[in-house]
Amino acid sequence: MKNTNFKLFGLLSASLILVVFTLSPLIWLIIMSVSSAAELTAKPLVWWPDTIDFSRYSDLLNMDSGSGERFLMALRNSLITAITATLMALIISIPAAFAFSRRGASLVLLFGFLATIMMPPITYILPLYNIFGSLSLLNSSTALAIVYCAMLLPFATWLMKSNFDAIPAELDQASMLEGASTFYTLRRVILPLALPAIAATFMLSFLAAWDEFFYALIFTSDLSTKTLPVAIADFTAGRVTDYGVIAAVGVLASLPPAIVAMCFQRFIVSGLTAGSVKG
Repeated sequence: MKNTNFKLFGLLSASLILVVFTLSPLIWLIIMSVSSAAELTAKPLVWWPDTIDFSRYSDLLNMDSGSGERFLMALRNSLITAITATLMALIISIPAAFAFSRRGASLVLLFGFLATIMMPPITYILPLYNIFGSLSLLNSSTALAIVYCAMLLPFATWLMKSNFDAIPAELDQASMLEGASTFYTLRRVILPLALPAIAATFMLSFLAAWDEFFYALIFTSDLSTKTLPVAIADFTAGRVTDYGVIAAVGVLASLPPAIVAMCFQRFIVSGLTAGSVKG
């Protein structure tokens, strides 16, 4: 009994340390966003503001203000680019992963795809810049969506293949014995069982596209196309930097990924029981 209590105490202590370690940066970011500029630069450090100030949030959410216009335009661009790239990557990676898992497609090709994401991003800049320039796609969300889709495809294909491998092959074989086509088998037999994997792939791909900075910095140059990571860097420009505004932008920028994660958490749980075998 004592040994069990000791293990339980150790587990709870480790969980508490993990929660504190994970949430502390976010909590401090929120405190910074509602503190005055004087308190943020005071020595010694002020851990809690005397007066909570939400004016930065109202300014960022006001399209008529300069900061609000920059933030809301960047938020829109990030949402459009990340969602478009993620959906494109899923649409392409699901049949590709099915081919690698069930149709004997060469794994050498898959490892070749994976090798592309091991290269430093800067190696692709010049050819991509020339291609997008010749197509008049520079400084557009379309160019970023294409680049992000290409960046996400190897990872999404590998992740989906691993999950397809875990689904018994007898299920799709039985479907085809009854005359079902490959597309019908994938859509009606395999995908319902792979819903948790699809949700996880969507979340991880969305987060990767949402946080990408390097390509967005190179391929966008004006307010109408900049994404949030680039816009946040712009808030640090100038002789005087308001760290509270940067913190408020960081808090607001973290909300869409958090909302996506919470929504898909319920979807994953429901997807675990999706699909059935014809009796």
